[in-house]
Amino acid sequence: MEQIEQTLYEPAIQLIQTRYPTGWGGAAAVRTASGKILTSIAPDIKNDALSLCMEVGAYLEAHKLNEAVTHSLCLCREDENSAFLVLSPCGICQERLVHWGGDVQAAITTQGNDLVFKTIRELMPHHWSLVNGKSL
Repeated sequence: MEQIEQTLYEPAIQLIQTRYPTGWGGAAAVRTASGKILTSIAPDIKNDALSLCMEVGAYLEAHKLNEAVTHSLCLCREDENSAFLVLSPCGICQERLVHWGGDVQAAITTQGNDLVFKTIRELMPHHWSLVNGKSL
């Protein structure tokens, strides 16, 4: 793993193991332009319609700190004995990352569960902003 990838992967795993010692677990880690690593989880709620993705807390923290997100990673596991799986950002989270531009890198799901990052521009080559004469 490259250095930036490793700096995201380890804190996400540590948060999962701490917050969810048994059973399912998931967490996100993002890196900001200054090198800060911010982590978050999805809130436990009773009504699924109110749920949020794992990375939203870290994105909000970056906004609070007025720092640009450069990398985003989400991991989950089925239980404490399962492998950690990389989750690509959903479409809504991709739109959230657009705020920081098309060069933001997000970890994506792969067949081999490799740690691969793609830019938002690569994930959204036909983004709606093209109608405004702009591209990511």
